[in-house]
Amino acid sequence: MLEPTLLPDHAWIAAHIPHQGSMCLLEGVLTWDAQHIVCQSNSHQSPDNPLRAEGRLGASNAVEYAAQAMAVHGVLLAGDAQPLGVGYLASIRSVRLHVDRLDDIAAPLHVEVTRLSGDDALILYQFSVSAAGQSLAEGRASVVLNADAELKLP
Repeated sequence: MLEPTLLPDHAWIAAHIPHQGSMCLLEGVLTWDAQHIVCQSNSHQSPDNPLRAEGRLGASNAVEYAAQAMAVHGVLLAGDAQPLGVGYLASIRSVRLHVDRLDDIAAPLHVEVTRLSGDDALILYQFSVSAAGQSLAEGRASVVLNADAELKLP
C-alpha cells in the first residue's frame, strides 16, 4: 500500500485507471486511507464532459464519479503489489439522488467512497457525492475484481 500522504493529482489518476482523456473525471485526491478516499472534481461543469446528454449532466452520473474514486482507491491500496486487474461495477443499490443534475452545481464535487467489506474478488463500497456541504447523491456499489480473468472450470 502506498503512503496516505501521497495525494494523487489528475495526471497520476489518468495514468493509473482505465479512463482516459475527458472521461477521467477526477482531478485529485484530498485524503485517503485503507478504508476510504475523498476525491475532488470540477469536470461536472465542463461543457465537453462526455457524460452530458442534451446539454446537461444528470445526477445519476454521480455513480460514475464514485466508481472512478473506487478504482483510484484500489490502485492506491495495491501500491507496488500485483495489480488488481480489471474491476467492474456488479451492482449499485440504495442510490438516492438529491438533485436533478450536476452541471448546474457551482462548487467542486467531493466524491467519498468507504470500503465496507471485501476480498480479492469482490468489494462493497458506500459512496456519497457532495458539493459545498450539500449531499447530491449517495448509495452502495459492489465491484467485482479480476473479472477479466478466464474462468477455470473443472
